[in-house]
Amino acid sequence: MTVLSNALLGTPRPVDAPPSAGTLNQLRAGVLGANDGIVSVAAILLGVAGASPSRSALVTAGVAGLVAGALSMASGEYVSVSSQRDAERAGQAPEDEQTNPWHAAVASLGAFVVGGLIPMLVVLLPWGAARVPAVVVAVVLALVATGAISARIGNAAVPRAVLRNVLGGGIAMAVTYGVGSLVGLVV
Repeated sequence: MTVLSNALLGTPRPVDAPPSAGTLNQLRAGVLGANDGIVSVAAILLGVAGASPSRSALVTAGVAGLVAGALSMASGEYVSVSSQRDAERAGQAPEDEQTNPWHAAVASLGAFVVGGLIPMLVVLLPWGAARVPAVVVAVVLALVATGAISARIGNAAVPRAVLRNVLGGGIAMAVTYGVGSLVGLVV
């Protein structure tokens, strides 16, 4: 928690104190989970909005995407980090230096839900015809924040982290909106 609070407050970790393997594992799972929650739920919402901007369709798709994505991220993290831990054990890494699949799974699940709630909450507000642009703006702001936070925690370049978050999320939203619009024309 100290790592995250320091990043939020703008206090970088000392350069001479590299993060532990456990901290990096949770950071990776948390950043991946938050970004995936933000982008996945927003992309689902925009894909559905391209076909049918009905609020009930958006809320149904968003809640289903939020639950499915969170469970998928948690199980995926557990399986992948368990494989990593098996390799660490085979290589006889000390127990305290091995990654923990449960930590990664819980961090990813929680971060996905938190990230995914951002576009969901925006969809629930009474935006009317401005619903899609409101989701896009909220998602871009959230991706800027997660990119900056992850860069600060990892002592990396903030602009590059922010740019890759915003570009990736923007492409995902544009493509799914386009696909939803095409499906809406056919169905």
